[in-house]
Amino acid sequence: MTDPIADYLTRLRNAIKANHRVVEIPASNLKKEITKVLFDKGYILNYKFEDTQNHQGNIKIALKYNPETRESAITKLERISTPGLRQYVNAAAMPRVMNGLGVAILSTSKGVITDKEARNMNVGGEVLCYVY
Repeated sequence: MTDPIADYLTRLRNAIKANHRVVEIPASNLKKEITKVLFDKGYILNYKFEDTQNHQGNIKIALKYNPETRESAITKLERISTPGLRQYVNAAAMPRVMNGLGVAILSTSKGVITDKEARNMNVGGEVLCYVY
């Protein structure tokens, strides 16, 4: 697999389209950090890291839906930086997703954080994805 982050986002996207409650994704440290950011920002209901004997393990993510309309909390997941074309930004050129309604998830020297946190810390990094 050349792009595990794109696979992670695609699995989430497919589970949302199929109205699944829980999705299971192979784990990595970067995927775990992205999952924590999604949980902190309220895009997912809950998550659980399961370790196996030989491998990194799995991430079980409970997706969040509106109880009345049954619409997902995540409208769109968009991969920005790809292995073939990395997208880096500095603190001054930080992207705003949907004029502040969405979040851009960045990999920085301070860890995996959102665009707003990166602006406050005055750090730049690689733009992994947009979520709204």
